[in-house]
Amino acid sequence: MTAAVHVAEEVAEALAASLPVVALESTLIAHGLPRGRNLDVARELEAVVRAGGAVPATIAVVAGEARVGLDDGALEAMALGGGFAKAGVRDLAPVMAAGGSAATTVASTSHLAALAGIRVFATGGLGGVHREARDSWDESADLTTLAATGVTIVCAGVKSILDVGATLERLETLNVCVLGYGTDRFPGFYLTDSGFPAPWRVDAPEEVAGVMRAQASLGLQSRAIVVANPLPLADQVEPALHDRVLAAALAAAAERGIRGAATTPFLLDRFHRETGGATLEANVALVRRNAALAARIARAAAG
Repeated sequence: MTAAVHVAEEVAEALAASLPVVALESTLIAHGLPRGRNLDVARELEAVVRAGGAVPATIAVVAGEARVGLDDGALEAMALGGGFAKAGVRDLAPVMAAGGSAATTVASTSHLAALAGIRVFATGGLGGVHREARDSWDESADLTTLAATGVTIVCAGVKSILDVGATLERLETLNVCVLGYGTDRFPGFYLTDSGFPAPWRVDAPEEVAGVMRAQASLGLQSRAIVVANPLPLADQVEPALHDRVLAAALAAAAERGIRGAATTPFLLDRFHRETGGATLEANVALVRRNAALAARIARAAAG
């Protein structure tokens, strides 16, 4: 740990006692949900983790300090106050040096969680290889960061707006272990099934904990584990609607010349508007489920 990274007292005490802790990202709260609803969801996710028997550690940069675990005042400021940038790993140092505040992405949350000694992290969907990557070389830093950490990340697979097949290939190249939770199919965020098989299947938190222990014992450079937790069929976005909106959104992005980091926010915004809020509700449902499962996994791993 460094002086620039502050671990909340409750989180530090839990880690010192080898009690279960679950990291939570803050980009979803600051940038991914409507204001007002975002604070409710932030508090709900922490409550879900507590109900599962673990200590929540929402991570963000506040006034130049990386914080692992936020008090309610900081959580409210992040959700309602605005002024929080979006910081990946490469952005942490400049934001902190300038005394700024930022929400952390999957990549930067993973890095800070691992730095603090947290082994389990719950999020919504994993970033990955963009559909136009052959021309743009656009690939999320989530992938390479995971390859360098020992965090187990519970997610609903890869965002369906991305190239899921290429992302799975990159995860294989980077030696990141991928587990389908209760499924043989790899989920696609809003969709229960992305169309690709999951490399491995587990059906209980204890099985995930066993993989975590085995992974740690092997001396591998990459000890990250992706636990892909699908939405139930009843909660997914209707596949035909999803495909229709995605095709129109991709065409609109190409027509407007939207590329790189601006692509994902543009596509997700189109999804929220064109599905009448169905994707927003699916997003909240899946991150809630992931937080609950992450708490169970953290408990199993701590036992």
